[in-house]
Amino acid sequence: MHTTHFAAGQPGGSATTFPVDESLLNQDLYDAVNGKWATQATIPADHASTGGFMDLVDNIEHTLMADFDDLLAGKLAPANAEMAEFKKFYTLTRDFTAREQAGAAPLKPYLAKIEALKNFADLNAALVDFYREGIPTPITLSVDPDMKDTSNYALYVDAPNLILPDKTYYAKDNPAAKQLLPIYTQMATKLLTMVGYSTEDAAKLVDQTKQFDALIAPHVKSSEEAADYVKDYNPFPLADVAAKTDALDLTSAVTALLGATPDQAILPQPTYFDAIGDLLTPANFPLVKSWMLVKTVLGASGTLTEDFRQVGGTYGRALSGQKQARSQEKAAYYLASGYFSQVVGDYYGRKYFGEAAKADVRKMVLKMAGVYQNRLAANDWLSEATRQKAVVKLQKLTIKVGYPDKIDPLYAKFKVDTTKSLFDNAQAFDEIALAQHFGHWGHPVDREKWDMSANTVNAYYSPSNNEIVFPAAILQKPFYSLEQSSSTNYGGIGAVMAHEISHAFDNNGAQFDEFGNLNNWWTDADLAHFKDLSQAMIKEFDGIDFAGQKVNGKLTVSENIADAGGLSCALEAAKSAADVDLRAFFINWANVWRMKATTEYMQLLLSIDVHAPAKLRADVQVKNLDDFYTTFNVQPGDGMYLKPADRVKIW
Repeated sequence: MHTTHFAAGQPGGSATTFPVDESLLNQDLYDAVNGKWATQATIPADHASTGGFMDLVDNIEHTLMADFDDLLAGKLAPANAEMAEFKKFYTLTRDFTAREQAGAAPLKPYLAKIEALKNFADLNAALVDFYREGIPTPITLSVDPDMKDTSNYALYVDAPNLILPDKTYYAKDNPAAKQLLPIYTQMATKLLTMVGYSTEDAAKLVDQTKQFDALIAPHVKSSEEAADYVKDYNPFPLADVAAKTDALDLTSAVTALLGATPDQAILPQPTYFDAIGDLLTPANFPLVKSWMLVKTVLGASGTLTEDFRQVGGTYGRALSGQKQARSQEKAAYYLASGYFSQVVGDYYGRKYFGEAAKADVRKMVLKMAGVYQNRLAANDWLSEATRQKAVVKLQKLTIKVGYPDKIDPLYAKFKVDTTKSLFDNAQAFDEIALAQHFGHWGHPVDREKWDMSANTVNAYYSPSNNEIVFPAAILQKPFYSLEQSSSTNYGGIGAVMAHEISHAFDNNGAQFDEFGNLNNWWTDADLAHFKDLSQAMIKEFDGIDFAGQKVNGKLTVSENIADAGGLSCALEAAKSAADVDLRAFFINWANVWRMKATTEYMQLLLSIDVHAPAKLRADVQVKNLDDFYTTFNVQPGDGMYLKPADRVKIW
């Protein structure tokens, strides 16, 4: 299911105050606010970036690791049965001696299953078990809300992920691939020798893996293509999809997994399935088998020994420019809290956020929604018919704040077996989660579920649920604090709230109705004008030089539309307050985007991330707002000046 997040990866603002360079406010807002911070900020060796989002992440990590040390020491009692199981699992992740003693032994039975395959008939016989166990296969299956009927689940049949971050990396003139593939090769070969393969066999397996990966690449979507996720909805009769390959009996596998045979399957990437018959040939079987082996070893590396974890992270660190791996202790915390994410989130939300803050923030969201509704009512380019539909969608918007009322029932099924290895327990949890996932089939969609835990520093809009979600972790300085002025809060959390509301009306969200169904509710003339305005937003960002590359306006358009709508709506709310201070509003908007990152990480995000770079989110959007010019006396010729005719105004 698609969700649109406020932040990508690890961008940043900061709660720490640094002097604003007054002379730069009309030349470069971001540098005026963050320049002094940037000169002294250092990126920790185990990070790809630093800044306010990352500061908040680090603070939460520090707080929860300290709390969970008390939990392990018996000084803190588990709040519930799920927390008691988390305690056992965290103990296993922290038992580094036991992990070293187990070595690669727990993984070997799974590798043996793949090794035993001699042809596609063997793979077909094992296929259902592989799906249940999470072993990589060349066709991925999932059960998610039907984009045209979101109260019910649909079967999605998709392509696997590539080795390189995006299909554009496979172009012959892309220099990044020449740097990255040798690092991947070295890492994967080393991991295979660590599980017992000879150097020669390991090299062959990795070479065949890369061969199969290269065969997949031309037939999958780029990040830019995938950003237009309305085009993911391509329903076909399941029989037609199954007929595209005789190597695997897809219908039988689906029927065994779901306990029923769906009439149709949705293909987010139909071109992959047009090619599947040419990919899954007897001649290619050795490549597929090697690919499955290598991906399985890589996927397991974080739950085995310290050497496995260090080697297994090499490629990821090269992608992001991160100089060293996290410490063993931090890695153990993230592994344990990753498996028990909603349990940890429930603990964090109740202890550090609470019901009173939940109610206060909810009021603020409702106020922002009210401002948005007034803006829709006053909109001068929508027809009355479309405007009424937009207001209905806004009024039906579900708002979730802080943390869920109850822990997802999945976690009650997680029972730790302390006589078994960490890998075996993690594998058991994976299988339980997969069984629940496929078990959704035939049941109504649970709209109470959260896609983020409360300790996540982010927020999101889900078009399929028509809901906005604000986890507790983002609801603190510099985004929100009772100690900050209303204008400062509106420049922070107010803009985040309105950003998420704006996603309901971005180029993707606007094509879903008030129930979250893919359904055009626009008049033809309104939709055509909206597409023209979207094109203006694409043009405003497209081709801007950044980190030695250029911004892709098409890839980032939905987030840029949401930023623009969010910022202008928050500005209006700030102006309605008695203590309005637009200087504080704009300065905090720039402050929350405070970020210093490795060149590699910035370049990676430019290739795959639907968000524009943090500095540009701060600088470009304010140029579209007339109030920015009067607040800082921005004149023609100044760096922050944009001609009125070029200012993009959508919502």
